[in-house]
Amino acid sequence: MPADGLSQVFAALADPTRRDMVSRLAAGDATVNQLAEPYRMSLQAVYKHLKVLEEAGLVSRPPGPQPRPVRLERDVFDEVGGWIEQYRRRAEARYQRLDSVLRGINEQDSGSRVMNEQKGSER
Repeated sequence: MPADGLSQVFAALADPTRRDMVSRLAAGDATVNQLAEPYRMSLQAVYKHLKVLEEAGLVSRPPGPQPRPVRLERDVFDEVGGWIEQYRRRAEARYQRLDSVLRGINEQDSGSRVMNEQKGSER
């Protein structure tokens, strides 16, 4: 997925109402009226939110007569997940290096304490 597409997806998901719509669609397709039920907004406002989600490729509505189901496009989430995964792997590698450095410091510190204790008991 090109960076512009990712930006569009993240911008669409920045809104809590749209995230909630996506969450509800993850359970299955729904009509616009069904999606609009829990919100205290006009149907026109719901359509505007859906348009943003559609333009980002997150949802689709097949052509045909009303009511048309709104479908979640799961492939987009796979692509976003892959993009996120590459950065998660990089972060994990950095944490593993940090763990290694900290283990080395702890081992040096433990070794120094043992040597100091041995020197102290020789006196």
